[in-house]
Amino acid sequence: MPLPIVHHPAYCADLPANHRFPMDKFRAVADLIRAESLLDGRSFFRPRPAPFEWIALAHDPAYVDQVFNGKVPAKIAREIGFPLRADIALRARCATGGTVLTGYLALEHGIACNTAGGSHHARRLHGAGFCVFNDVAVAIRVMQADNAIRKVLVLDLDVHQGDGTADIFRGDPDVFTFSMHSQKNYPVRKVPSHLDIGLPDETGDEGYMKSLRAVLPDLLERERWDIVFYNAGVDPYEHDRLGRLKLSRDGLRQRDRYVIEKARSQGLPIAGVLGGGYSTDIDELADRHVTLHRTARVVAAKSQG
Repeated sequence: MPLPIVHHPAYCADLPANHRFPMDKFRAVADLIRAESLLDGRSFFRPRPAPFEWIALAHDPAYVDQVFNGKVPAKIAREIGFPLRADIALRARCATGGTVLTGYLALEHGIACNTAGGSHHARRLHGAGFCVFNDVAVAIRVMQADNAIRKVLVLDLDVHQGDGTADIFRGDPDVFTFSMHSQKNYPVRKVPSHLDIGLPDETGDEGYMKSLRAVLPDLLERERWDIVFYNAGVDPYEHDRLGRLKLSRDGLRQRDRYVIEKARSQGLPIAGVLGGGYSTDIDELADRHVTLHRTARVVAAKSQG
C-alpha cells in the first residue's frame, strides 16, 4: 500500500510577512508531495481538528480553554510567539489531530507521516517556542486512552531539545523520551528527557551519525514498544536559520533512512512528524522537509516487497 500521508489545509494560517516562523512551508510541503506523486494516486488523509477532550489529556484544561476561547494571557502568547487568533488555534488543533491520525495509520500500515507536527516545546501548562499544543504528547495520550498502545518511544531529532515532551512525560514508565539536539541552542533551560544527547556546534554528518548509531539500536530494543513517534526536524541543516549542527542535505537523508529502516526492521510502527525548519526560502525549506516523506515511502515500499 502507498505511504499514508496526513495533511489539512488549515495547517497554514496567516502570519505577518516578516514573522520569524515560516508558516507557508506547510502549504509548500503539500504542494511538493503532490508534484512528486508521493501519494501514489491517493489523496491526503485529512484529520479532524483535535477536540478539547483529546488535548486536555496532555495539557492543563485551563490552558486548553484559554486557547479555544481566545483568552491566552499576553505573557504566554509572547512565549509561544504567535498571535492566538481563532485561525492559529484551529491550525494547532488540526496539526494535533493530524498527528493522532498519523499514529493510528502507523499502527495499521507500519509507517505513516504527517505534513506538520513536532510541536515539542509545548509543556503541560502552556505552549512555548512556536508550539501551541504538543501534538505528539496528545496523540500518545489519546491512543493510550483508547487502549491502542501502551509502551511508546519518542525519537526527537529536531535541533532543539524536546523540553515540552520531556515535561509532559516526566516520570512516566510507559513513554520514553529521547532527544538529540544542539546543546547550546534553545531552550536555555532544558527539561531532562529520559535520555538527552546535547551535541556541540558544527558536529557535522559523521559525528552526528556516530552518536545516533551508538544509541538507537539499544533504544529500539529497550522495551517492546507499541509505536515510535519520530520528530524529523530539518533544522540541524548547515544553512538553517536556527540550526547549529552543520548537517548536509545528505546527512539529513542518512539520518531519516537510518531511523525509519531500523524501526521497521524490528517490526515497529513509526509515525513521522515534520518538526522544525527555518528559512526565508520556502521552496528550499519544503524540499528539505519532504526528505521525511520520500524516505518513508521508499522504506514502506521496500518492507512490503
